[in-house]
Amino acid sequence: MAGATEHVVYVVDDDQGMLESTVWLLESVGLKALPFTSGVEFLDACDASLDACVILDVRMPGMGGLNVQEEMRVRELNLPIIFVSGHADVPIVVRAFKAGAHDFIEKPYNEQLLLDSVQQALSSCATQRSGNQALQARLLTLTPRERDVMLPLVQGYTTREIAEQLGVSAKTVDLYRSRVMKRMQANTLPDLVGMAIAANMVDPLKLR
Repeated sequence: MAGATEHVVYVVDDDQGMLESTVWLLESVGLKALPFTSGVEFLDACDASLDACVILDVRMPGMGGLNVQEEMRVRELNLPIIFVSGHADVPIVVRAFKAGAHDFIEKPYNEQLLLDSVQQALSSCATQRSGNQALQARLLTLTPRERDVMLPLVQGYTTREIAEQLGVSAKTVDLYRSRVMKRMQANTLPDLVGMAIAANMVDPLKLR
């Protein structure tokens, strides 16, 4: 289809044989696969603007998969990660999922299982991207003053604290708050916080 977005799968594995066979498998179903033998090499090349996902080996010399996942979070490379590992002990799996992994597959993996997981990850990436575009469009409808109220609001400040910060009355802050909720199509404050996190307006680890 002309103009269709190309799907990319980053494959990061220090085992050359495993890397080549995974790339071959992905290319056999028409996906573009980009191979990397180290986490550092992948991080330098990763483009989060693509419709992409990452197949990431857990145990690699130097920078392991969980460290790569953490560095992706720091760099705001928000791509779905499918971990593969020949040593899938429970604490590692739990840690990976807690940090937002899409899937965790043991080696040697079932080829169809991996392909299904990749397709799910890519479709979730596309869905998230279209959702983000709608979110950005709603953010653009906010006036500068509404944005001034939204930011401390999602950071956990009270109406009184926001009023003091902006030098206005609490009643005025409440008015702007209701406008922000309406424009952003947020039913509750947690909804609004989720939108702010998705739009990278705030760091979820630094909220009050």
